[in-house]
Amino acid sequence: MDIEADVYGGDPETVKPVLVYIHGGALVAGSREMVRSEQLRAYMDAGFVVVSIDYRLAPEVKIPQIAGDVNDAFAWIAKAGPSLFGADPKRISIVGQSAGGYLTLLSGHMIKPRPKALISFYGYGDIIGPWYSEPDPHYCKEPAVSEEESGKHVNTPIMAHRPFSDNPKAKFYLWCRQNGQWPIEVGGVDPAKNPDFFTRYMPVLNVDKAYPPTLLLHGDQDTDVPYEQSVLMAEALKKAGIEHELVTIKD
Repeated sequence: MDIEADVYGGDPETVKPVLVYIHGGALVAGSREMVRSEQLRAYMDAGFVVVSIDYRLAPEVKIPQIAGDVNDAFAWIAKAGPSLFGADPKRISIVGQSAGGYLTLLSGHMIKPRPKALISFYGYGDIIGPWYSEPDPHYCKEPAVSEEESGKHVNTPIMAHRPFSDNPKAKFYLWCRQNGQWPIEVGGVDPAKNPDFFTRYMPVLNVDKAYPPTLLLHGDQDTDVPYEQSVLMAEALKKAGIEHELVTIKD
């Protein structure tokens, strides 16, 4: 299937640094169109050409394929970007929100050559901890969703964009969080039985001396992605001696 990207502020006659935008949606929903207009304008005003990418979504595909799509997007930008929209292949950075923040942090060790910088809005570096592998207290306050209601067994095609509502799997994420099933459904492997499978997909475990400079932004009352996730990433970055900053948005 074709996976698309939207390019903003590109000009084949003008070489610019690239900011790749990766949307959120728990890896199960969303699309490249989710980039916020005020952020987009700020990035373009700062001199970037912005490339907002799609990637195939779970549960029809799993994390290895999703990570592969992000890698392919970078390869395409580096190869085709200079002639298509003036991309400087030596100056590519990434910004993402939530699951897009996770993929941003994942790219810090999986993309070669490494991105120049990473910006994670309420992303996460751990995908099998209790916050994702056990029923979530916040989501358990919502009316219980059955496995049948979740749309888990609905045979939907592989897609790279899915709305958050009005689709057969609109309640899939809620069911995952209420039952601690997200790592299994999105990873395809039970972390209780094979935690080693997830190691290479855990940014917090893969920060090394070559990891890019990183900016983390997170609200300290986040009810979806725990604020602790950015704190843990900041600690891993500090331990490795990586230039970084954690911006905490109070309340």
